[in-house]
Amino acid sequence: METLNLPAFDYKIKQIEGKPYIFDALRRKYVRITPEEWVRQHIVHLLITHYLYPKALIRTEGGLTLNQLQKRTDVLVFDRQGKPFLLIECKAPSVALTQAVFDQIARYNHVHQAPYLVVTNGLTHYCCGIDHETATVRFLDDFPAFV
Repeated sequence: METLNLPAFDYKIKQIEGKPYIFDALRRKYVRITPEEWVRQHIVHLLITHYLYPKALIRTEGGLTLNQLQKRTDVLVFDRQGKPFLLIECKAPSVALTQAVFDQIARYNHVHQAPYLVVTNGLTHYCCGIDHETATVRFLDDFPAFV
């Protein structure tokens, strides 16, 4: 897999029917490793080990209904009251972070109403804070601290 602009971590990979799988510590199972999953696993590890986000408050591949369509959020972190805190959209390293990617996470956040968003392809990361009352966005220099 490609080297990312994220800290390396100890991961477990195994072959199942000739295809590589990576152990997902949150879902407690091996999942098929794709370039996007590689980024997602790195982001989850970063949140837990570097930013000290509680593992129990992080959900990956969560479902949501948007305009009567079933969609999946890559990573959603909840605050201690169980409200969405941080929504993360992961793309493969080969995918450019275009306006369409930002539009996608904005649509998903219309449902979740998280105050923080991150878009990443593992090489480039954009973090922003959302003020839902004034509908303003401010870009941040780093991931938000978990409180």
